[in-house]
Amino acid sequence: MMSLIKKYFVTTVCLLVAFLFVYAAMSKILDFENFRVQLAQSPLLSAYAQFISFAVVIVELTLAFYLCLAHFQKLALYCSLGLMSAFTIYIFLILNYSDFVPCSCGGILEKLGWREHLIFNIGVVLLISAAIFYKEKKDHPHKKLGLSISLQLFSIMICCGAVVVMFLRSEHIIKKENNFTRRFLQHPIFEDKVFDLGVNSYYFAGIAGDQIYLGNVTTPLFIAHIDTGLQNFSRTKISLDNLNHPFRNVQIKVKLPYYYLYDGNVPVIYRGKLGDSTAHTISYGDAFFNQLTVLDSMKFAIRTQRRADLQHSMGLLDLNRNPKISLKPEVLQRQIDGVFDVDGILTSEPKSSKVVYTYFYRNQFIVMDSSLQVVNRFNTIDTTTRANLSVTKLSDGRNKMNAPSVSVNKSQALFGDLIFNRSNLKGKHEPSSSWKSSSIIDVYRTDEQRYIGSFYIRNKGGKAMSSMISDGKYLYILIGNELQRYRIREGAFNYDSKRNRWFGESLVDGDI
Repeated sequence: MMSLIKKYFVTTVCLLVAFLFVYAAMSKILDFENFRVQLAQSPLLSAYAQFISFAVVIVELTLAFYLCLAHFQKLALYCSLGLMSAFTIYIFLILNYSDFVPCSCGGILEKLGWREHLIFNIGVVLLISAAIFYKEKKDHPHKKLGLSISLQLFSIMICCGAVVVMFLRSEHIIKKENNFTRRFLQHPIFEDKVFDLGVNSYYFAGIAGDQIYLGNVTTPLFIAHIDTGLQNFSRTKISLDNLNHPFRNVQIKVKLPYYYLYDGNVPVIYRGKLGDSTAHTISYGDAFFNQLTVLDSMKFAIRTQRRADLQHSMGLLDLNRNPKISLKPEVLQRQIDGVFDVDGILTSEPKSSKVVYTYFYRNQFIVMDSSLQVVNRFNTIDTTTRANLSVTKLSDGRNKMNAPSVSVNKSQALFGDLIFNRSNLKGKHEPSSSWKSSSIIDVYRTDEQRYIGSFYIRNKGGKAMSSMISDGKYLYILIGNELQRYRIREGAFNYDSKRNRWFGESLVDGDI
């Protein structure tokens, strides 16, 4: 019996490995689009997904073919050893140095976890190595096996080294060089509560303590608040000390212990204490502006238009200083017209007063301190470095877009050193169906150039989210009439630089 096993051992191993490769290749081919999408989300190989998705299938089928030919079995076994070693080191890196990879397995291997898959692959590697020794001993019975060992080690080192290099390069491209390949985090948030607001005209004014404050574009003199548990909802009508203004766009912002009501077209800013329905004028005629965020009780970051050329500019409005307004023309960098090409959204972090401005039409957000000094200019993961706009200048000096624009970013929320950015562009290999039925949120650091990952917010009743806000523990979303609360999984966005991975990331099944 043993002599029979020895006689056909090499042939049996070759057929077994050939079957394994054919099975794996066919599983990928039958669901190739899904395989390519999931490979693109791999934290190790995402930057090379297009090439690898085809290469792996071709190599697996080619090796399976040559393993069945007696004259090519030895060469095919050496190549198979390298390929299986590459798959094995890939799983090892996933388990020890990365955050996650989506599953693209099928059939019997679909039930294997990552560690079981690692053990399975190691077993196949040892089996192939044993078959090589038997083959060499059979073909050259009097020859020492030192050369065979060297060739096996060379094959393993070349293939494993290639995977390691791709891993290091892919991580660099994804996190530093803006290759537009998204990494989808594994369940970073969980929807756990919904409150029906009755109408879809609310927007977030801020979070203070355990209360979420909302403004309403149709009833601008009402401020609503609901506890963070989404239990008790109430509205209060604000009484202004002066109503004799031609209001056009009244907005509300909240920063403890005050709320602020303003209209930059007038321009006027009112301030009231939370819990008090009366708001008093603290600024009138100091500055026209089209965006505002509160830095402290008498200090605001604004976006305005310069009188000389009507271009957008950042400015600091400090009501305790003289002059009260200080323009910061160096912050927004013109590419085309200085108006549409620098358009974006202005936000501040509630506790640190860190200010972030994200461009709508290019892949950049600007991090500033409370004096509007630029700390960093960071890039989002898409490749739109220049605004794709066609602008015409009218005779009265105004600029108008004369063609549809390509919007990159839509809205954002800040908390601590994180920015939740709602993107408007579909990345490589992302399913169109998911994109159409969801909003995509990309998460970045504001203290370094680092893309953390992405997740979907599903549309509700055909409506996409309108705005979001976070208190660090939860992410709150407005979709249609609903206020939705998503619990942020503990450690989902915390980065461990020593291990080059994010704390708390779960691992799911992988592929050979």
